[in-house]
Amino acid sequence: MSSSHTAVIVNPIKQVDLDTFRRTVTDALEARGVEKISWFETTADDAGAAMAQEAIAAAVDLVVVAGGDGTVRVVCAELAGSEIPIAVLPAGTGNLLARNLGISLDLETALDDVLDGTEQRIDSVLISGDLPDDRFLVMAGVGLDAAIIDDAPDELKKRVGWAAYVISTLKHLNHPVIRVQITIDDRPPVRRRARTVVIGNVGTLQANIPLLPDARADDGIIDLVVLAPRRVSHWPRLVLGLVVKRWRERHLERFTGRRIQLRTDETARRELDGDTIDPGRVLVAEVDPASVLVRVPAT
Repeated sequence: MSSSHTAVIVNPIKQVDLDTFRRTVTDALEARGVEKISWFETTADDAGAAMAQEAIAAAVDLVVVAGGDGTVRVVCAELAGSEIPIAVLPAGTGNLLARNLGISLDLETALDDVLDGTEQRIDSVLISGDLPDDRFLVMAGVGLDAAIIDDAPDELKKRVGWAAYVISTLKHLNHPVIRVQITIDDRPPVRRRARTVVIGNVGTLQANIPLLPDARADDGIIDLVVLAPRRVSHWPRLVLGLVVKRWRERHLERFTGRRIQLRTDETARRELDGDTIDPGRVLVAEVDPASVLVRVPAT
């Protein structure tokens, strides 16, 4: 790695010991010849947008972002198309982008992964509909998926990590059905009754559960999964359908495309990359191929 100016954007509430984190990252960067390090901390009012804009204005050579998927999403959304490479240091509950890019969850190993790694272009996904235009890197969910995230308490996530989502899932297995019209590219719309609908740019969840097993961050398409168990007793078979790719499960459907529109009959809960957003009825996702430059472990 050769970089004279690096910006580090960190979500401070995700660090148990911020001073130790700063020393570790500074040492790693200086050991690789970085001459100038600019530090930025996200706030409750700004998850990283203004900080990323400052990094762009300063024409930095690399942006290191340390936080959960929500912080990473905001920073990557601002840097999309900028040609500035992004190094992700996972520090959240899910860390799904880092997991899917093969970046270690251990800080020192992750620093080696991204600072000594290679650059790779990945897709981001533009979001519109009855919400402000935005983009995501990991997944957007409607229905049960959003309820699980919304109802996993922060204190529980701090104590048990992503297992908090498992606990929240068990509380919501009987989440109300949503009625949704799905339009993919120029194909005729289809209607489904589902517990949840998830659009993914990547496909693997925590514990290596392949929610969207064919999804790749750099394939120029987005993937959709519809989970539609009619009753709680259907969940075990559905989970088996997620884990075993060849298992045919009628309560699980997957689709792919470049543009996906979801229109629900009633207002539904929604999330982007692990952060809940305003409930609504219309969500449009369109892939923006190769729009984000990230650093990944060397093969």
